[in-house]
Amino acid sequence: MPSIVSFTAALALLGAAVATPIEKRSAFSVQQVQRTTFLKNGPALKIKTLEKFGKPVPQSLRDAAAIRAADAETISAAVDGNGSDPAVPSDQYDSSYLSPVTLGSNQVELDFDTGSADLWAFSSLQASSQLSGHQYYQADDSKAKSGYTWKISYGDNSGASGKVYADKVTVGEVTATSQAVEAATSVSAQFAQSSATDGLLGLAFSSINQVSPTKQKTFFDSVKSQLAAPLFAVNLKYHAAGTYDFGYIDKSKYTGDITYVNVDNSQGFWGISGTAYGVGSTTTKRSFSGILDTGTTLVYTDAAIVQAYYAKVSGAKLDSTQGGYVFPCSATLPNFSITVGGVAQVVPGKYVNYSPVDSSGKTCFGGIQTDDGIGFSIFGDVFLKSKYVIHEAVAGSTPRIGLAQSSSV
Repeated sequence: MPSIVSFTAALALLGAAVATPIEKRSAFSVQQVQRTTFLKNGPALKIKTLEKFGKPVPQSLRDAAAIRAADAETISAAVDGNGSDPAVPSDQYDSSYLSPVTLGSNQVELDFDTGSADLWAFSSLQASSQLSGHQYYQADDSKAKSGYTWKISYGDNSGASGKVYADKVTVGEVTATSQAVEAATSVSAQFAQSSATDGLLGLAFSSINQVSPTKQKTFFDSVKSQLAAPLFAVNLKYHAAGTYDFGYIDKSKYTGDITYVNVDNSQGFWGISGTAYGVGSTTTKRSFSGILDTGTTLVYTDAAIVQAYYAKVSGAKLDSTQGGYVFPCSATLPNFSITVGGVAQVVPGKYVNYSPVDSSGKTCFGGIQTDDGIGFSIFGDVFLKSKYVIHEAVAGSTPRIGLAQSSSV
């Protein structure tokens, strides 16, 4: 039986506990917004991916991308007089979906990219001719990080570079009060001429940040202690805007169970391993590794897996003039899956039809292509749009990925 003294002490402790305020942690969702409509170009996407990861680009692939780009002029002739409506067939086109971010006092729309670790944006430091069609960061000299620079270069000499600032960055309900903002002083013509994005918000690991002389934390690393749980979940959608959920898991956005696997982040990416792949109802054992990357549109994986998939598509072939596997647009595509953590993660066959290769609409470009020249598999948006993907980084523990089938499939 407790003594009166110990009972009184217990009451005092209880009172102290009640009086102590509970720290409020944030949990919120960021809805993507549609930014632009663009003509699909499968070969150009492979070029972009190779350049993103610093790999050489074959001339044959550049030629294929140029042929597809030239066809845009033919398709554009079918657009109405004010140029606002996509031509028919509508599946020649796709939409760019971005997320609102406040940098200092300016709102911009950024591409949330789990395959990079830099937060960079168009800025007031650039020539006005480069800012047309863009929202941009208003650089404040008092917030400059003296001596810090950044540069992102690609194989075709495109890229961006600039100065670094420590400023407030707000996404949804959380603010990083001294986040590294990489303000562009110049961007290559490819970036300047495209209004598809105002920059990137990298959500890979801080170890691959490109700031010099000292790498900087990603936004997620800066704010995860403010979140109700140290995670963000990606819920991209097929032909629709998706969401990024920070600090919580939205059970309404997936079906079935979540499969968790440890991440290999040794190269700075959200890396996973697979033990099998599936084409339709047939599953084949095969070990492979790859990364999940919202900044890559297609799926790139082992040539043997890709060959096995298109072997089940009537009329499919590897066409060097188109830069990859193509097939009759009328073909019925089987489902595709990879087995991760013992569970098959299924992509509906219709997701694999990326786009027609020209204005005739007879031949289509596949959303699954070989990872030749890349060196590892990349599971981009064609895969991710069928999933609810949880990215979790608990301090002191191995990061992990959670995969579940999206409820929108």
